[in-house]
Parts: sequence; C-alpha cells; structure tokens
Amino acid sequence: MYKLRYTEAVEAVWDSLPEQANDEFSRAIGAVCEDPWARTEPHSEDPRDVRRVLRLDHTVAALLIMDAPPIRRVYIRHIDYLG
Repeated sequence: MYKLRYTEAVEAVWDSLPEQANDEFSRAIGAVCEDPWARTEPHSEDPRDVRRVLRLDHTVAALLIMDAPPIRRVYIRHIDYLG
C-alpha cells in the first residue's frame, strides 16, 4: 500500500468537487494507493514514467509515484474538474 500525499491547495480542490465527482475520485484514489501502476497511465510515452495520470469521468489528476522501498508514496500534484 502506498501512502497518499497532497498539498492544501489540492485538498481544497478535492473538497470543492461536486458530490458525484468527489465520490468517484475518492474511490479511485484509494485503488491507486493499492496499485498505482495498474490504475493510472504514464504522463509520457515511457510506461515507467513516475509522472502518472488518473482519468475519470469527472476529473483528471496528475500524480507522482515514489516507489523506492521503503518509501512508497502517491503524490497528487493537481486535480482538474471536467464538469
């Protein structure tokens, strides 16, 4: 399991999402913390890129995956609400 990290600015955006988008994102980010490589796509063409993207129906999030045991973290860099 990866630890989840994010800034206060990201938290404010997450908290301001409409209920349906918030629920969808909360469930998805929980799954990402279990297996970020399977639940996200690379930011670039390199499948090993630690910069990842989580695409959902209502949001897109930019993530950074730190996978250097014992440090295993998912950083939410920003969340964009798609409306």
